[in-house]
Amino acid sequence: MTNKKPGRIGDTPVIGAGTYANNKTCAVSGTGHGEFFIRHVVAYDISALMEYKNLSLVQATEEVVMRKLVKVNGEGGVIAIDAKGNISMPFNSAGMYRGFKKSDGKSAVLIYK
Repeated sequence: MTNKKPGRIGDTPVIGAGTYANNKTCAVSGTGHGEFFIRHVVAYDISALMEYKNLSLVQATEEVVMRKLVKVNGEGGVIAIDAKGNISMPFNSAGMYRGFKKSDGKSAVLIYK
């Protein structure tokens, strides 16, 4: 988020909101309008959808970022990886700086869709 107010605490360092990891499901790092990520425990919600509803990483991240956050006018995205090495990086904002590098050498650095 550009031009944040001084002293504002964002979602990224808050466990469950902007960051979460569970060996059974995934690891998630989020960025965006932190108030919404905190209120809706975005990172944990993705893991919970995988664990309790058996959604794939892509299904869970799409559900939370593209539907649940959009429904409450929350803007942002996540970078997530599951236990099998699958990566998902959805965002509902104009752009999001993101990237990855896999063990097979495949990599990407992206900003826009």
